[in-house]
Amino acid sequence: MSGAEPKIHIPAPPSGEVPWGKAFAHQVLLDMLRIRRMEEKCAELYGEQKIRGFLHLYIGEEAGAAGVMRLLSPQDNVVATYREHAHALLRGIGMGPIMAEMYGKQEGCSRGHGGSMHLFDQATHFYGGNAIVGCGLPMAAGLALADQMAGRQAITACFFGEGAIAEGAFHEAMNLAALWCLPVLYLCENNRYAMGTALSLSESQTDLCAKATSYGMATLSVDGMDVVAVHERIKQVVQQVRDTGKPMFVELRTYRFRAHSMFDPELYRDKLEVEAWKLRGPIHTYTARLKSQGLLDEEEFLALDGQAMAEVGQAVAFAEAGTFEPVSELMRDVYTPQGAD
Repeated sequence: MSGAEPKIHIPAPPSGEVPWGKAFAHQVLLDMLRIRRMEEKCAELYGEQKIRGFLHLYIGEEAGAAGVMRLLSPQDNVVATYREHAHALLRGIGMGPIMAEMYGKQEGCSRGHGGSMHLFDQATHFYGGNAIVGCGLPMAAGLALADQMAGRQAITACFFGEGAIAEGAFHEAMNLAALWCLPVLYLCENNRYAMGTALSLSESQTDLCAKATSYGMATLSVDGMDVVAVHERIKQVVQQVRDTGKPMFVELRTYRFRAHSMFDPELYRDKLEVEAWKLRGPIHTYTARLKSQGLLDEEEFLALDGQAMAEVGQAVAFAEAGTFEPVSELMRDVYTPQGAD
């Protein structure tokens, strides 16, 4: 870039007292460290061509998944985007099967057929991992409708980026969810650039809550870089959706530190802006708050980080030892054999 140095405006870093006991505070930190260390390793393995295809990293956005996933019940459904590694991990899919899926191995959670963008696990009610922008929103409405019709006491949490708001599927899903009073928690992870276009250049109305409000839906906007704010505010929202059976839209204002995908040359934002946003990084700001309250010391942090790193090492070993599916199985789940029920 040329000319005067750009003015970069970012909010002050998260601060304030963490209202949790030591054990839970450490667990939330471990959740974020597990996400970060796993994804850093994925980036490394991608460079070694052990992970191929597309790879979209969540680095910088960890507070979203870490703040929400522990609030969901085992019977609740979760729908995510192609940037879904963190959600899958914290939903309970093992890091080993996730890593094996990245490798394209049979031991992966989708038998190696889906790769990074299509993590899936019916046992944990994790329904993707979807490659098409916005396709998870109507799917979430369908899952919630099925639960409603069957009388099941479950909600559906649907994660998506702000880029999906430009899709027709967003408006169709918002309309039906509100019209039919479906128990869906729509969670928009607004990282400000979608696939590479600033929100102000793609949307005439940048107040994302206003779009959901237009369908008569309750809304909330939260600092998605503050894991405490996310958890405490979403706790109330989850209960509201559960009690009323009505949908709600939440904007998590976040920022990704890496490019949109490993193929992205990232020419659409200033590197100084990225470095400035790292000062609001969810892991180190949360760690600093815990230390200032006496809830964490450096030795404890290193132990938690070591635990995360050890899990990553075991996951990589699991994936390396896995097997590629034989050619005879490549059409499995694609076509139904003739004569099958």
